[in-house]
Amino acid sequence: MKKTEYMTIPQLAKLLGVSRITVYKKVKKGDIPALRIGRVYAIPKKMISGILGKTLGETAKKEIDNAVQKAVEEYGEVLRLLGRE
Repeated sequence: MKKTEYMTIPQLAKLLGVSRITVYKKVKKGDIPALRIGRVYAIPKKMISGILGKTLGETAKKEIDNAVQKAVEEYGEVLRLLGRE
């Protein structure tokens, strides 16, 4: 395992600006994917952009599309009028 391919919980906590405990709880819940190596959790760096919100997964994209569609259905006429101003 190369050191540069993974981050530890304390490193990710520092990057996110939250406590180690917060990151640890999210790892234990499964919100943040991580590998357990002995007593240490290793978080793949390729997952960091998703954690930071820089990329969207398919589920998030679908949720956004559904929200936009619902807003257009409910407020379509109002949005059209606002667009003319």
